Amino acid sequence: MLKRFLNYYKPHKFLFSLDMSVAFLSAILSVLYPFLTRILLKDHIPDKNIAGITDIIFIMIAIILLKTIFTYIRMKWGHILGVRMEYNMRSDIFEHLQKLSFTYYDNVKTGHIMSRISNDLNTIAEVAHHAPEDFIISIFVIIGAFIAMFSFNVQLAIAALIPLPALLIWGMTYGRKMKGGFKLVRKKIADINSSVENSVQGIREVKSYSNEELEIRKFQDVNFHFRQAKEKMYGIMATFYSGMNFLADFYYLIVISYGAYLIFHGKLDVVDLLAFTLYINFMLNPINRLINFTEQFQQGAASFERFIEIMDIEPDIKDKKGAVNLDKVVGNITISDLSFKYDKSQEWILQNINLKIPANKTIALVGESGAGKSSLVSLIPRFYEPQKGSIKIDDVDIMELSQNSLRKNIGIVQQNVFLFDTSIKENICYGKPDTTDEEMIEAARNANILNFILSLPDQFDTLVGERGVKLSGGQKQRISIARVFLKNPPILIFDEATSSLDTESEFYIQKALVKLSRNRTTIIIAHRLSTVIIADFLFVLKDGKIVESGDHQKLISEKGYYYTLYTKNLI
Repeated sequence: MLKRFLNYYKPHKFLFSLDMSVAFLSAILSVLYPFLTRILLKDHIPDKNIAGITDIIFIMIAIILLKTIFTYIRMKWGHILGVRMEYNMRSDIFEHLQKLSFTYYDNVKTGHIMSRISNDLNTIAEVAHHAPEDFIISIFVIIGAFIAMFSFNVQLAIAALIPLPALLIWGMTYGRKMKGGFKLVRKKIADINSSVENSVQGIREVKSYSNEELEIRKFQDVNFHFRQAKEKMYGIMATFYSGMNFLADFYYLIVISYGAYLIFHGKLDVVDLLAFTLYINFMLNPINRLINFTEQFQQGAASFERFIEIMDIEPDIKDKKGAVNLDKVVGNITISDLSFKYDKSQEWILQNINLKIPANKTIALVGESGAGKSSLVSLIPRFYEPQKGSIKIDDVDIMELSQNSLRKNIGIVQQNVFLFDTSIKENICYGKPDTTDEEMIEAARNANILNFILSLPDQFDTLVGERGVKLSGGQKQRISIARVFLKNPPILIFDEATSSLDTESEFYIQKALVKLSRNRTTIIIAHRLSTVIIADFLFVLKDGKIVESGDHQKLISEKGYYYTLYTKNLI
């Protein structure tokens, strides 16, 4: 894990070297203060050496100025180093998230993902520059201080070494406990984010059912567990800090007591003891830095572990080596002996599906909810992969195709349309980002949404709100269809595109659908008869199997399962 973390320093070697260099120089300059003070008190003042006293004072002033410059460099460029590493990590994790399959998103809460991409990376950015700085400054101040102290008096310097192992053992022992505590706190923060996200996104449902109190209780539950985790963490931190502070104070007492003993026996003079106490005072700050380093490192390690947990997840669906691009699509689709079930499920959603869809024809999948219609169409663009059987486009198995080229040739309109929280223009142009305004307007016209857009004060620049909340279901649906018009794919999938719309919206969408499906292979899932009867051929699904097929009139005349759905107004 450490090696992977260090790799993020590589693009910023210069900044890292600059930051560590000034940290090292700051440590060396800090060590000089007590040393110069000792010379001043032991040599120049007793000798009344004005020139020597003046030189020492000017050297100290120079040290102060240099340390000020070094502090500025560390504060500015050290933080910039952390920000740039955070930028790289956030780019990497977002890019990786784009590669992950639907199975991952089916099982992971959005709030947990947001916590890792924001809170965790903020922590890592702080650790990325503060931890190495604190470590280098602390180590070199301590080493420099002991070199000076050994040069003053070996006996007292050895006594000053005695408490250090206790400090290290205490820090390492409780450092491991803090790491586990910080990881638990991060998890509880993710739970809070997820709870808030659910409540805010479903605020209309919450208010329509007058369930504000229920949401408050649910939030209080996750908030209480977060409070418990943090209180436990602070208990560990309190033990850690109080123990370290006790050992640091005891450290000071040992030096003073043994120094007094040596003075009493004439083996040390008062000026040397003063220099020792100055060094001890100077070393207490590096010891505190080491304490902070331990805390920061454990926080950073816990956050980076959560970061690489996502980075180590491999997509369920990958391109095969040597995958080919799907070019010059005619549009023939063949599904053979196909069976499918979702990950970790024992129940087969689809079983032994066999069907052929000729190019430029429109077919409809019909059946009750849960029959497997949406699952079937999700397999064609390889959002999921079947456990058995095959799907071929123009006699090429889709498993042999690159995902990118396959999906570029398929347009999908879903019942639950997702619109981005931006303008109508950007939502339509999502189907073809490099489109012209003329093409966008023509797509809106074909989707029967242009007149509505032009009636708005800001027209195409109108903001749709989060998930398109400012628009009706039919308006969102037609914007989604306009996207597909722009994309202009040879294969279309309409997944229950009109099942939740009013009659007027359905009429406009039906017109757009007929126009869009011309000269394309089209698959429709619908519960309304008006949508089904425009299909050239119907496939009827029940419990994951195709039980009937034919056109509308043929299936009605056979008085089978389709006829039952029809007579019960289920289509």
